[in-house]
Amino acid sequence: MVKSFITNCQNKKQMFQDFLTERKSKMTTPVDITVNLPGLAMKNPIMPASGTFGYGDFAWCQSLDLNRLGALVIKTTTLEEREGNPQPQIWVGDDFSINAVGLKNPGIDCVIKEKLPALKEKYPDLPIIGSVGGSTMEDYCRVAELFSQSGRVDALELNISCPNVHEGGMAFGTDPKVAMELTQKVKAVIDCPLYVKLTPNVTDVVSVAKAVEEGGADGLTLINTLFGMHIDVEKRQPVIANVMGGVSGKPLKALAVRMVYQVRQATNLPIIGVGGIETVDDVIELFLAGANAVQVGTAHFKNAEICDHLAQALPQRLHELGFDRLDHLAQIFH
Repeated sequence: MVKSFITNCQNKKQMFQDFLTERKSKMTTPVDITVNLPGLAMKNPIMPASGTFGYGDFAWCQSLDLNRLGALVIKTTTLEEREGNPQPQIWVGDDFSINAVGLKNPGIDCVIKEKLPALKEKYPDLPIIGSVGGSTMEDYCRVAELFSQSGRVDALELNISCPNVHEGGMAFGTDPKVAMELTQKVKAVIDCPLYVKLTPNVTDVVSVAKAVEEGGADGLTLINTLFGMHIDVEKRQPVIANVMGGVSGKPLKALAVRMVYQVRQATNLPIIGVGGIETVDDVIELFLAGANAVQVGTAHFKNAEICDHLAQALPQRLHELGFDRLDHLAQIFH
């Protein structure tokens, strides 16, 4: 089985090299990096991950032109306002971060009455993805319904990494049956496309992906953060008050690539790839694995303009590799 896999990869590598040689000899047109996904017509495939830009109102957003983004995923919103976990909630290292923010947000009423109108007034043409969180299925459905009824979001992203209070705190996304049921219920009350964000904290991400597809998901986002812990050896204590939290950043990229690749073999749903993106080649690698767009999170701590820089660098890098269309990348291994 391993030998067969290696042979298959070698054959695909040769096909890839032959493809590049032919493409380079024919390229005469500008590189097309536009992306069209359910509900989302994007000028480029780059967007900040949920929580990175808040509701477009974080301090570092004020000096940025968010119209240069492919889309904006806003902070995960719950039914009621949440204060979040004790401080410190976030620790940032050289190449990774760990956080336990606790879904701090002002609640759905404030978001649809204040946050979204202000965002849409400033950026009327920017595709907006609302991120939905909850403690129960009923909470999820109500938040999603209010988002959809507002007419101010182009799509929704279902954050199924939230703990299910009716099941002892187990995350909704760790049980395929629960994930499918939640997806079905949310789809029944909304009129916009639904992307389900998958957690990597499972033994079989493919089974969860197939379950939410059966539940009616229009697309997938993967991966969310990996549950972990980091201890400051000088202070001899955890770096965040919650002790454990979500790990993100460069160390997650290989895991994200692997999971995107596995899920792509099992579904034709659009995939938004997330995890460890810092360079334009990271973007291309996730596309080769099977992604149709990408989100960037932790890299913003080093460079607030990383999304724009990646979008600007992508056409030239694709040209160097012999591509005149971004979507041709997905044809290499799939």
